[in-house]
Amino acid sequence: MTHAAQRRPGDGTGGLLTGTTTYEELRDRAVSLRREGLSRRQIRDHLKVANNDLLNRLLEGEPPPEWTKRPRAKDELRARARELRKQGRTYDQIQLELGCSKSSISLWVRDLPKPPPRTREEASAIAKRGWEATLRKREKERQQTKDAAAREIGRLSDRELFLVGVGLYWSEGAKTKAPGGRERVIFVNSDPGMITVFLAWLRLLEVDPQRLRFSVQIHETADTAAAEEFWAAHVGVDRGLLLKTSLKAHNPRTNRTNTGEDYRGCLRVTVRDGAELYRRIEGWWYGIVVAAHHPDHRIGHR
Repeated sequence: MTHAAQRRPGDGTGGLLTGTTTYEELRDRAVSLRREGLSRRQIRDHLKVANNDLLNRLLEGEPPPEWTKRPRAKDELRARARELRKQGRTYDQIQLELGCSKSSISLWVRDLPKPPPRTREEASAIAKRGWEATLRKREKERQQTKDAAAREIGRLSDRELFLVGVGLYWSEGAKTKAPGGRERVIFVNSDPGMITVFLAWLRLLEVDPQRLRFSVQIHETADTAAAEEFWAAHVGVDRGLLLKTSLKAHNPRTNRTNTGEDYRGCLRVTVRDGAELYRRIEGWWYGIVVAAHHPDHRIGHR
């Protein structure tokens, strides 16, 4: 058995059905309450009007009080877009400044007069600013990705640093190319981060710092003194302890890109009496290669 839903007192019409009031009287009361600052819900409860269509007719033409309006970020954008349009800005210019879509701008300002046509110089400047904004966005996204990736590494264990160092040396360090050749440990790089990791690896291997020799390799047209100061400070030694800098002769036919204040050449790190260490590095590397071929160490195997 179903039961009819109970209605509010007054049958949801504020007394119209019971004849205790007329529509005009109810309308006057609703408008009066609205102008006192009441919300729709408050007026509905006060008049006992449950019918939304009736409530809409009773309040027709009466704006809601300010306190019931929810602040919207787009309202501010719309006002700013209209202000810019009145100043003669184009859709492209408004979009660059506010960062909103052209479709939204069109809805907001289409009733306003169009600005005069752009000159070629203005169009070029707008395109340039647009491209610069795109580059800034890309760079921000790129930096966010790199920062997130860096946080994934966390703290290195000794074994992790050991394996990284072996791979780093075998990819960037000097290697004996012929049987019976001289076996030396020499690492040359222009990236300060690579030098930092390499020296941390040598410390892990307990290589005596007294066995290390440092020298700068740089183009002869660069600022040699500044480069020597930079690398000496980076590895924590006095500049006077650096070996003689190796200068690369200038070739006018070469289009060099490694120029400017940030160019500091390369640092060469040599480990004296390093033959035994070199042989161990070579053995470690081949051990990594063999382990990588083992089924239990393939990517995706668990």
